[in-house]
Amino acid sequence: MAAVKVTFSLNAETVGMLNDAATLLSKPKSEVVRDAIQDYYARVDRLSEAERIRMLAALDKLVSEPSSRSAEEVDQEIREIRESRQSGGRRTPVE
Repeated sequence: MAAVKVTFSLNAETVGMLNDAATLLSKPKSEVVRDAIQDYYARVDRLSEAERIRMLAALDKLVSEPSSRSAEEVDQEIREIRESRQSGGRRTPVE
């Protein structure tokens, strides 16, 4: 694959990390950048660890709280939804 030269501006801390990674891995900096971009791209549509932990905490909180409705009320709502779906849904638009 042909290489394409590009120019980026990076802060000093990032440049330091790039230099350290290239030295530790005995790779050219350009290869470290390519590898990093490929790794990032492979998980771009996934949750970060912080997002995953935040969402799990929210789920834990939700599960630990008592239900605001009785089982009968929930069952009744489910029956109404099923009946609505079987009869073709809403007949009039919602305003």
